[in-house]
Amino acid sequence: MVQIRIDRSSTVPVYLQIDRELRALIASGELPQGAMLPPERQLATSLGVNRTTILNAYRELKADGLVESRVGSGTRVSGGVTASPGPVGPLPWSQLVRPSGEEAPDPLVRDLLELTERADVISFAVGLPAPDLLPLDLVGRLHAAMMREAGPAALLHSPTEGLTQFRETLCGLMAGRGVSCAVPEVLVTSGSQQGLDLLARVLLDPGDEVVVEEPSYFGALQVFRRAGARLLGVPTDRDGMRTDVLESVLARRRPKLIYTLPTFQNPSGAVLAGGRRRQLLDLAYRFQVPVVEDDPYSELRYEGNALPPLKALDDHGHVIYASSFSKVLFPGLRVGWLVAPPALVRRLALVKQSVDLHTTTPGQWLIHHFIRDGHFQRHVAAARQAYRIRRDAMDEALRAAAPPALEWARPEGGFYFWCRLPASVAQGRLFALAAAEGVAYLPGEACFAGGAAAGFMRLNFTYPTCDQIRVGVAALAAALRTAVRARADGGAERGGTPPIV
Repeated sequence: MVQIRIDRSSTVPVYLQIDRELRALIASGELPQGAMLPPERQLATSLGVNRTTILNAYRELKADGLVESRVGSGTRVSGGVTASPGPVGPLPWSQLVRPSGEEAPDPLVRDLLELTERADVISFAVGLPAPDLLPLDLVGRLHAAMMREAGPAALLHSPTEGLTQFRETLCGLMAGRGVSCAVPEVLVTSGSQQGLDLLARVLLDPGDEVVVEEPSYFGALQVFRRAGARLLGVPTDRDGMRTDVLESVLARRRPKLIYTLPTFQNPSGAVLAGGRRRQLLDLAYRFQVPVVEDDPYSELRYEGNALPPLKALDDHGHVIYASSFSKVLFPGLRVGWLVAPPALVRRLALVKQSVDLHTTTPGQWLIHHFIRDGHFQRHVAAARQAYRIRRDAMDEALRAAAPPALEWARPEGGFYFWCRLPASVAQGRLFALAAAEGVAYLPGEACFAGGAAAGFMRLNFTYPTCDQIRVGVAALAAALRTAVRARADGGAERGGTPPIV
């Protein structure tokens, strides 16, 4: 009897595990050409599985020509497994990739990042800081100082949870945001996107419900969908998530998480009002639902008074706090962090170690020095001043060039303008016209849990220069006018939104 191992705790279907084990035995020669495979019933009994499971595994092998069967003769390894003397062809990757049972990942993030290498496109679509503000000379000096101080340790492995010195530095940073935390509550992540992914892996089972804002950060929606979660959208207004609607949702459903960006929300720029912050926490306590607070933008306030994070107001440990340095410092280093109860941090770290072992050691050392030596707050202050100018440049450009039916509000902070398109505009048509003008934006439909609200677009003002903002907004406005005229002339939208490339 062949030796086949099954991991019943794995997410890989059992029939595919059996298929892979048999493929390995055939490839190694343990099951040579002509060897008989065990009868389906006999193998099913020995493995403690249904006969249909064995039939499905054998069917996969037959589809690739590895085995053949005849009625009354059983199943044997076919002659097709011997090496061919002819030219070697490409591997059938579409057959080798494990079926996930889920939709293919949305390529939106990948397509957005490709725009950063396109010199012919003015991109309002990406959510990145200004490359011209990165303190390159200072980084070079800090890197040299880091190598002198840390030596080889700066280039070696580090703990999965993060360098202890860096976690201590993060505790100090959090204290400046009004949050008291200790090192065991901090997990360093490879960007806040990984933090969300780890939380989904640890906390969510397929079919679990997650409350999200409408609209919300499309990267988080992708993470939750890939975890098999069902998204419950709660509308937002200028004061953030409508907690009255949230209360009715929590009264009727039992979600596993509430996900929110309470400060300069992506994409709308909304700020959750102080009263609503208290109401959201009261609802989380009453219905015993943890809250994931995503806070990458709170340092970037250009006017008005700062509000404390939800984590600073949380008296009962219901809030998991996620943040990142990608919006204010060095996005290429991919360094973020989570603040959560120690027991949860330990579970998250166990999952993280199987994903990437640890976040980049040099990146942690570099940002640790950057904060420790006082450069971080000076850099943030300079970024606020520069981004305020760019925000105002986009506001002025929109006022000067946009058709009257386009609606927007100037954000008090963050990265984005959230614009409501005229009702007559076909989103796919506008996107194509803008691309022809060399301008890209993020279609609003990507930011809704249902994916159906197409009457919005998100414009980033931090990545392009002021000159690019003026030129790009003028070109976008021209495309918008053309789209309005085309609809007025009876033109129909052709298909959906094309890929952002």
